[in-house]
Amino acid sequence: MGNPVVHFEVIGQDAKKLQSYYSELFDWTIDHSGVAGYGLVQPNGEGGIPGGIGGGHVPDYAGHVTFYVQVPDVGEALEKAEELGGTRLFGPEKVTKGVVLGQFLDPEGHLVGLLQG
Repeated sequence: MGNPVVHFEVIGQDAKKLQSYYSELFDWTIDHSGVAGYGLVQPNGEGGIPGGIGGGHVPDYAGHVTFYVQVPDVGEALEKAEELGGTRLFGPEKVTKGVVLGQFLDPEGHLVGLLQG
C-alpha cells in the first residue's frame, strides 16, 4: 500500500449520542480529554487504526463518515486530487501543533481526509 489510512472519523449532530452508540456497539473506549465534543478512539492492541467521533461544526450539517490518508504534503495531495477530478473542501490547514489536515470530495462526492505525516 502506498499512503496508509491512518485515521477514521464519524461526525454528526449529537456527538454524545454517537459516541455512546459506537462505544456500546463495538466496545470502544472513547477518550474525551482532547478537543471539546470530539472523542478519540484508539486501537486496542489487536490491530486497527485510531479515529474520532464528534459533533458537526456547522448548524444543520448532516455529518459524515470518512477516513484520513497520510501524505507527505497535504497541499500537493489536494492539488493532485483536483487535477484528477476531485473538489477541495479545505486545507492545508494546521489544526493543532504538528497536525496539518485537508479534505476533498472524490469525483463521485465521497469525502476523503488527508493528514500530513
